[in-house]
Formats: sequence, structure tokens, C-alpha cells
Amino acid sequence: MTGKERAAFRAQANTLEPLFQLGKGGMSDAVIKQTDDALRARELIKVKVLLESSPITPRQAADELAAATGADVIQVIGGVIVLYRYSPELHGEKKPGEQKKRPATKKEAKKQGYKVHFVRKSRRTSKDK
Repeated sequence: MTGKERAAFRAQANTLEPLFQLGKGGMSDAVIKQTDDALRARELIKVKVLLESSPITPRQAADELAAATGADVIQVIGGVIVLYRYSPELHGEKKPGEQKKRPATKKEAKKQGYKVHFVRKSRRTSKDK
């Protein structure tokens, strides 16, 4: 990740509220799963580490969460961690091997945003020629 990308994510993270806190329980499988689910749903998240009660430092927590979830650590300031992981589900990308279904009727095509053109069929047959 480039410095400019990281700076842009830091700017976006300014308005975010921390989704959850790490306290005296430290790092657990539940925290990792929660972080993974949040990254899948939002891409950019903030996590607060309670400095007085947490057994690990915010930097250690950030590195462990990033390694476990495949995310990038954007910044660690005080007890606040900002993580980012690209989520293709949020960008509407299809999964490998998945094909887009074509609409079966004209009504379905209009609902999906396709332009429907009416083509008039010729009434001539091979006998008329």
C-alpha cells in the first residue's frame, strides 16, 4: 500500500467510531472473528484498546489482528487501531467461476436496468419470395 492510499484511509477513518474494544481479555478467537466480520462488511474499521486493562500493547494487538485477518494496519495512535482490508463483496465483483444470469423475460430485463428493444419480425416466409 502506498503512502497516499494510507493517508486517504487515515482521512476517512477520522469520522469513524470504534466498533469494539479490547480489554482485559486480550486477543481471543472471538475478537478475531468479530474483526474479520467487520472488515468484510465495512473494509475500514477502528478498534479501541483499553490501555489500563489490556495485557498487550495497541501495536501488538494491531499486528496480531492484521496477521489473523489479512488486513493492513493503517495507523495506531494511542489506544486506537485503524485496519483496512479490500472486500470484493462491497464492490459488486463476482466470484471466480460465477456468471451473470441473463433475464428470462422483458419485465425482468427492465428491472435489472437493461434497455429492451423491440424487433419487428418479418411476415414474409420462404414461400412468398
